[in-house]
Amino acid sequence: MTNVVLSLVMLAAFALCLGAFALWRRTGEAKQPLLMVLLAVLAVVNVLIWTVPTADGTTPLESLGAAAGE
Repeated sequence: MTNVVLSLVMLAAFALCLGAFALWRRTGEAKQPLLMVLLAVLAVVNVLIWTVPTADGTTPLESLGAAAGE
């Protein structure tokens, strides 16, 4: 189930980047598109935090599954 959530977060980040580019091209405004890109970057960083292995070779996502008894 967590893989689905992480996939949806990545799709949302991609959609935010596309939407920011479209908004910037249509209005020429910079503040809202930059905030959208910032939110997309934060979402990607959050996914990376959960999926990049630590020094011992496990990911926080694997540790969460082990703690839940999966």
